[in-house]
Amino acid sequence: MTTRKEKIVLPLIAVLLGFVLGSLIVALTGRSPLAMYAAIVKGFSGIDILNGQPLNSRYIGEFIIQAMPIILTGLSFAFASRTGLFSIGAEGQLMIGSLSATTVALLVRAPTVIHLPLVLLAAILGGALWGAIPGFLKARYNVHEVVVTIMMNYIALHFNNFVILHIFGSVDRVKTAPFPTTALLKSPFLESITRNSRLNWGFIPVILALLIFAFIINKTTFGYSLRAVGYNKEAARYAGMKVNRNIIASMAIAGAFAGLAGAVITVGTFNFGRVIQSAEGYGFDGIAVALVGGNEAFGILLAGMLFGGLKAAQPLMQSQGIPREIAGIIQASIVLFVAMKFGIKMVLDKFERKQAPTTEGDRV
Repeated sequence: MTTRKEKIVLPLIAVLLGFVLGSLIVALTGRSPLAMYAAIVKGFSGIDILNGQPLNSRYIGEFIIQAMPIILTGLSFAFASRTGLFSIGAEGQLMIGSLSATTVALLVRAPTVIHLPLVLLAAILGGALWGAIPGFLKARYNVHEVVVTIMMNYIALHFNNFVILHIFGSVDRVKTAPFPTTALLKSPFLESITRNSRLNWGFIPVILALLIFAFIINKTTFGYSLRAVGYNKEAARYAGMKVNRNIIASMAIAGAFAGLAGAVITVGTFNFGRVIQSAEGYGFDGIAVALVGGNEAFGILLAGMLFGGLKAAQPLMQSQGIPREIAGIIQASIVLFVAMKFGIKMVLDKFERKQAPTTEGDRV
């Protein structure tokens, strides 16, 4: 059993080792690791430590924009994982959420106080429906959720593009007509204080999603029954819990989080529906965020901010002559070391055992 202390220490060690490995690779390419860290710091905070320039708040806004959707897809993967399910369908659920938001944004005419909540609700329901389908197939026919969610990611991609091109009638075959302002999360105020970044009110539903996740999982009997199914499905069924219902509900709620991420991107970062050439990686980044965050709300928040900062730093790295792929290598390394947490734990335990006799001898 992993203790609470280990849940904090092991991911921190994994992050540290990931950055160490990234530094070694940068050094092997003949570039300066210091320049890499300067780019990362600037991407997070807007502070240029190399040139001593004042804070540029635009970078903070863009960093938050990068972090928001992967925090939500991290919540999506984590919620399913807590029920013993390995869902990799957040990418498709995000696309359906985005398409649902686009539909309501373009077809409904209402004041902002009605229109925007309807847009967000449509995205949540669209993602939930797309998540419930593999949940039903798993519960009813024991079809493995990994296979179904992979297939549904591709269905979502092509369905989104078909609707954008042939129903909404994209003129340039790239995007729809702009959304009305009543459907947008955009904020001139937030843009002005971050030097015209794309920062918007999307961080509010993200915070609410984190609170809802933590409340359901940790504070409700429903969350307890979900976790019980995740620990031991047969024992939960023997205890009288409705296992099949919990599987479907878990996948639907996981899909709802991913669907909300689609809305945050579509009516927050952009103001139009988009034709998507291929998966953009938000769902797979969410898996990494959830693993690093230990499937806990606060951990996912921190991991999402870390990965969002690394994404925001990629163009800055490139401007320093450092391949932008280094950020991806660091992310992958962190996940790798998290997966090796039991090996890291064994090394730490061995180190503590070696230190113990010395400490006792000092006391004598």
